[in-house]
Amino acid sequence: MATPTSNGRVAHPGQNVAAASFQTASPEDLRLALRAATLYYLDGLTQAEIAGRLGVSRPTAGRLIARAKAKGLVRIEVVVPPNLQDDLHASEERELEVKFGLTEAVVAGNGTDIGSPGRPAAYASIGRAAAALLMRRLSPSDVLGFTWGPEQVAVATALAPGVASCRAVVQLDGAMSTAAYQTGMELILSRGADTLRADAIRLPAPLYADPSTVASMRSDSVISRTLEAGRKADAMLFGVGAASAATTLFEGGFLDVRMLEELLGLGAVGEIGGRFFDADGVPVVSELAQRAVSVPLDAIRDCPKTLLISSGKAKYRATLGALRGGLARLLVCDIDCARWLLAQ
Repeated sequence: MATPTSNGRVAHPGQNVAAASFQTASPEDLRLALRAATLYYLDGLTQAEIAGRLGVSRPTAGRLIARAKAKGLVRIEVVVPPNLQDDLHASEERELEVKFGLTEAVVAGNGTDIGSPGRPAAYASIGRAAAALLMRRLSPSDVLGFTWGPEQVAVATALAPGVASCRAVVQLDGAMSTAAYQTGMELILSRGADTLRADAIRLPAPLYADPSTVASMRSDSVISRTLEAGRKADAMLFGVGAASAATTLFEGGFLDVRMLEELLGLGAVGEIGGRFFDADGVPVVSELAQRAVSVPLDAIRDCPKTLLISSGKAKYRATLGALRGGLARLLVCDIDCARWLLAQ
């Protein structure tokens, strides 16, 4: 918000403009710059309208406005309304973008430790925020890749029909399991395809298999085409899992205690699509990595639009590792996670 001072200058209330900044400009130059700034910031005129009002060219009007700002005649302040300070976190979002080199960060809601962690309903707030960001970033020609998990279910549930579209949605990691565990992948794919008016590309495979079976599956035309489509996806949406017994992989029977102990011994802090990485986001080389039926971490890192959604204390270290490793360009997280990340 910009307002004129009592002497006619444009500034914020209570902020004095340093006289030294005007010593190199003539009074006429300052008067025109002040007039242009007032018309632009306070009266809402366009540069073309200002040019007509002042009798100057449009480029000159633009230069006058820029000069007014450079000389301290204009101060701009972004204010969060007091009644929305618990819901809007612009400063934390900007700090996350700078700290981790993100294209955009969105901070929404609180963590999931209170309530039902691991259940899609517990991620409703960040799911809505991630869905809004995803729909704004998607192009009609994009192929969108999903990994499975409760956060992604929350995003798919929050997608609004008719807002955005893409060419196809593709499954990035196998989801078949002998355990009675619901990965949510069918809901993610079907709702994503319906709301985004896209083709659905399924990966009919388990997340892990023995190396010979993995080699055989990769020679299968359907599976190989799906994995290739996933590797080349224009956008990817995923959550992170912690390297602990709290991860959905352990709950779903994809990991056992021996595997987990081996991964921890190798420095693993988290995983995306069943592929584990260390505190710097570097892939962990293990026997399990050779058994994974999913898009590799290098392909995720190379994707131009990668959206990581994270909430809950258990995932803090995994989220930090993924960000340090450049595995996400877009981030949606809760305020507690954001503050923890910024404190590291």
